[in-house]
Amino acid sequence: MFSSFRLSMTWVHTWFGLVLGFVLMICFFFGALSVFDREIDRWAIPETRFEPQPMPSYDHLLKPVFEQLRAHPDDMVATAARVIGDLPHPDTMPMASFYAYTTHRDPVLSIGAEFSIPNKPKNAADDHLHVHGWATIDPRTGAAIPDDALKIGSQWFYPMHYSLNWHWKNIGYYVVGLAAFIMLAALVTGVIMHRKIFRELFTFRPKKRTQRSALDLHNMTGVVALPFHFFFAFTGLVIFASFFYFPLSHTMLKPLHDQHEILEAERTGLPHEAAGIAAPMASVDAMVAEAKRRWAARDMAGEVGFLFADHLGDQNGYVSIYRAGSDRVALVGEGIHFKASTGEVLREDPPRTVVSEVNEFLTGLHLQHFEHWLLRWLYVIGGLLGCICIATGFIFFVEKRKQQHAKNNSQGSRIVDALAVTTVTGMLIATLAILVVNRLLPADLAGKGDWEERAFWGAWVLAFLHAAWRSAPVARAAFNPAWREQCWIAATLAIAAVLLNWISTGDHLIKTLFTDTYWAVAGVDLSLLATAVLSVVAARKLKLREQAAAVPDAKVAQGRAVNSLEMAAEVNHG
Repeated sequence: MFSSFRLSMTWVHTWFGLVLGFVLMICFFFGALSVFDREIDRWAIPETRFEPQPMPSYDHLLKPVFEQLRAHPDDMVATAARVIGDLPHPDTMPMASFYAYTTHRDPVLSIGAEFSIPNKPKNAADDHLHVHGWATIDPRTGAAIPDDALKIGSQWFYPMHYSLNWHWKNIGYYVVGLAAFIMLAALVTGVIMHRKIFRELFTFRPKKRTQRSALDLHNMTGVVALPFHFFFAFTGLVIFASFFYFPLSHTMLKPLHDQHEILEAERTGLPHEAAGIAAPMASVDAMVAEAKRRWAARDMAGEVGFLFADHLGDQNGYVSIYRAGSDRVALVGEGIHFKASTGEVLREDPPRTVVSEVNEFLTGLHLQHFEHWLLRWLYVIGGLLGCICIATGFIFFVEKRKQQHAKNNSQGSRIVDALAVTTVTGMLIATLAILVVNRLLPADLAGKGDWEERAFWGAWVLAFLHAAWRSAPVARAAFNPAWREQCWIAATLAIAAVLLNWISTGDHLIKTLFTDTYWAVAGVDLSLLATAVLSVVAARKLKLREQAAAVPDAKVAQGRAVNSLEMAAEVNHG
């Protein structure tokens, strides 16, 4: 089919990259935003704009909060569809387990619990007979923070990165997994294609034709961030492999998996089942103090990141306390486990094996729960370089073919260009639109989060319609003005978001930077302003390129007109 191996790799790189490049663009862009998802949450929910808090006292603050926690209405509906008969009233459901989770960037505390139900499942293989409850609270007071406020950073941008927020049959996870796999292939084939890879690292000719400049930038960003791109595609696949891509332990090997859980409980001393004998809970604060003492003895920072208790009110109940672990890259917990009724230490997680250390390091490096701010910004830069690499790949694809497609009256370049505009500037517009709508809608509006999600998708659809409508010049081998116009829209939305944040909260940049410093909000505002500046610069440069390309076209048209007149004159004069 191809005359050489290199040409076959070029075909794979071009077409596989094009088909799934649209998905990869989303993954890279929202992955870059997710590095600061908690800070975006603070921007979007002004009631949470206070300093990050450590895990509060269970005995004095969390205990009464959990006593008030009930099964969530959404999970009541979902569970009712899985079981036989009516569910009991939430007030009568006993709490079987609970958790509390925080990070060094979280002012608020996420809590949740499982409530036991007596119903039988409709599917005999369904052994999860619990209803879940969850809430977000102010860890200083225990007051609940309204949970219908969408955490735009951690609950919308972050899952967009790995699931496209497409939850039907978990299909978003599979699409992203396929895209990551294709990306690994694209990286390998790209290296094979570009034999002079180190020279391309330093080659960028911005004043050349658009096709040449786009290819230079595509090569340069691809080479500069090659290790970053390869690592994140690979670890992303590894992290989700056992949950979604190859869930053997939950399907084909489930009996073996269940037996392993029982044996694991016997080995670790953490009971797998409740004893059925009631027992009170000892002081959890004392257990936390003991856990911190043991961590300190091992010369480790001792803030609690995750608190978990199982078999509540039972003699087999236990409490697990995990370290925040944000002082290192590896995603570690160094859990210490206590008998709930006495506070006796049941188990201290042993030193990790080499395999588990590698796994925790790779997982931690991808999920970036560490505190290293410079490294976090490098993640953002790496993600944005990936976006530039993909976007310039789209542009090169169109520029290389649009002349030929125009001669053949083909619409191929026009379609690809419209989709590229939708994916690049359209995605940016959708992202900015959700922030603008967040500041426009009243904080107490019922279902505010749902309206914000609709605004996100609505803006993206409008960007697609605009791109498709304005893409007609591409079929004539000209520039699509939608690129430039959507840059102006993005700049306007970014500035509007900053102004609306100031008007609706009083948190302007002078305040958040100097008089009452709050870097989370200031950082988002500064990023929005930087987006606006870059969008304006891009729009102006696109205008110049359109004008420069129009001059030769005008000369050609003028030449054709002169030739036609001369030919007509010759015909008239015989």
